[in-house]
Amino acid sequence: MKILKQITTIITLLCFTICFAQQTPASDQVKDFAIVGATAHIGNGEVIENCIITFSNGKITRIASNDVTTSLASNHEIINADGKHVYPGFIVSNGTLGLVEVDAVKASNDLSELGTYNPHIRSIIAYNAESKVVESMRPNGVLLGQVVPRGGRITGTSSVVQYDAWNWEDAVIKMDNGLHINWPNSFSRGRWWLGEDPGLKPNKNYSKQVKELGDYFNEAKSYNNGDKKEPHLPFDGLAGVFDGSKRLYINANDEKSITDAVNFAKAQGINKITIVGGYEAGNITSFLKQNNVSVFLRRVHTRPNNEDDDYDLPFKLAKQLVDDGVLVALETSGQMERMNSRNLPFYAGTTVAYGLTKEQALQLITQNPAKILGIDAMYGTLEEGKSATLFISEGDALDMRTNQVIHAFIDGRKVSLETHQTKLWKRYSKKYGVED
Repeated sequence: MKILKQITTIITLLCFTICFAQQTPASDQVKDFAIVGATAHIGNGEVIENCIITFSNGKITRIASNDVTTSLASNHEIINADGKHVYPGFIVSNGTLGLVEVDAVKASNDLSELGTYNPHIRSIIAYNAESKVVESMRPNGVLLGQVVPRGGRITGTSSVVQYDAWNWEDAVIKMDNGLHINWPNSFSRGRWWLGEDPGLKPNKNYSKQVKELGDYFNEAKSYNNGDKKEPHLPFDGLAGVFDGSKRLYINANDEKSITDAVNFAKAQGINKITIVGGYEAGNITSFLKQNNVSVFLRRVHTRPNNEDDDYDLPFKLAKQLVDDGVLVALETSGQMERMNSRNLPFYAGTTVAYGLTKEQALQLITQNPAKILGIDAMYGTLEEGKSATLFISEGDALDMRTNQVIHAFIDGRKVSLETHQTKLWKRYSKKYGVED
């Protein structure tokens, strides 16, 4: 009986592994590729019609107009992309992909740690490269992302990864690139379920919470300026924001919180600052520009926060920030954020309907996040010498009706576009007689 139970357990585990195993990541680029005839959207606002793009050993070797017939070496695999569009891989900012697989399964949740101050927590070591949710990003052109821990006042450090890897060591592009904090709310809403007025009211503990955070930073600064005879991992985790090797990402939405947070960081001698959320950032764009503060703008497809806000404020806020010269990128945090991250290009598409050009909207998910994340030397735009992380779409990649990705490459490696969803689609399309 005992042996039978063991055999049953082994068979069950094998079935589970077969059903949920990761796709094999693409191998390193061996042959050279040439994409010919496509419209290339560079990611910096430029567009090249009838373009030729060649890449070798994971890097772009040429990108130019193909008006004149170009001779290619015999070892090039030519992809005829007439009438199609080429884009740099899209980048998810402030994401949690790979940290949670199934919300209802506690063992698959590595989203946050216990405690209030966790600057030493590193999200990258919890990143699950085998996630089926991560896999589902590639068919929409989302190929890179920032992995961010949640919870507490100081949540920990984030890293940037590419979405086709065996493990987190293979996935990482930029390790421990920034520290994240949740700024205290200057206002709070009444708990309507307890009979309280649901309207906004000042947070009575706001000053106390800000002071506690300031005291923690001051203690950490003193420790890092000292001899460090007695190790203190949390204080060590703050060293990067003081010496400038890490960016400080501050979650704040209302005007007062954003202003206080930036002034706080500046008083601490921190100059690399990004506001995350930034719902009322449009009210203080001059202040943000003056302090060289960038913004990861909250999910576009949300409702207004306040009764007197314009109904379309979340849709048009990106244009206001861009027009006022603020460096802004889109982020996807919120309800079902991991699954919704695949909609990143369509969030950008919505900003086009509310005033941005398509190339400006494209920058919100390519060049701009690459700059803020510190990976723009290799990613975010299609340029010679940069990584061949790009994809080919049948149509407009910012339009959910026409974004049909047919090829995708990460560092020159041709990655699979097969996912759990595509397998289900093929299965049931046969059942109901739907043709490909």
